[in-house]
Parts: sequence; structure tokens; C-alpha cells
Amino acid sequence: MLNPLRNPDRRLSPAAVFLVGVLLLLLAASPGMAEYADVILNQHAEQEGVRPVIYPHWFHRIRFRCKVCHHELGFKMKAGGNEISMAAILDGKFCGMCHNEEIAWGLEHCHRCHSGLPGLKTGIRGDNKAGGPGEY
Repeated sequence: MLNPLRNPDRRLSPAAVFLVGVLLLLLAASPGMAEYADVILNQHAEQEGVRPVIYPHWFHRIRFRCKVCHHELGFKMKAGGNEISMAAILDGKFCGMCHNEEIAWGLEHCHRCHSGLPGLKTGIRGDNKAGGPGEY
């Protein structure tokens, strides 16, 4: 049986190869977009020369109860209400409590958090209420 990838009659044209390459490059280079209920942190990020942080609140919320972050780790329930810095995170505070290569991936993956488009304002994407039977 012939391998279609090695069959000379099934080669891609140079233009098709170019277009596929451009599409892959665009997908790899595109920054993350905040989705509903994501928390955008940009109090210090752009001032420090990095992109804003997009914190996927509900990704974490389906794994942990609210009290884990908002009581045990000390996050206030107000967007922009926490003085989060990389120094504090590196010191094991805030995100650094879990993102330590033991519980979750470590801090050397800057782009995973600092993925927002420049100019995003600190706040919660969509609303500041959970929309459930009560507030958080």
C-alpha cells in the first residue's frame, strides 16, 4: 500500500504549504482572549513590560471550593482588591501557593498567565456576580 504522504502525485503546492504555515504561525502567536467570568489582572503587568494576566476563574472553580482561594490563600472577592506581584507569587503567596511544580505547573511558563491583549482593564469579564442563588 502506498503512503499518500510519499506519493509524488499527492504533493501540496508551494502556495498551499505557505498558507498552512501562515495559519499555524498565526494560531501559535495569537494571545489569549478573556472569556465570561475570567478575571483580568493588569494593575502592574503592563507597567512591568508583560501582558495582562487572564485568570480562568471557572476553570479553577470547578476544581476547588471558593474558600480554598478566598479564605485559605487570602484572595479578596473584589477584582483589583489584591496587591498581587510576581515577588509575592515567587515567595509562595497567592498563585504561588499551588503553582509550584508540585500541585500545579510552575512559574517558568509566563505566557500561560500573561496572555491578555495589551490594554485590557483589571476586572471580571462579564459581571462581578456568580449569578447563582447568592453571591459567591
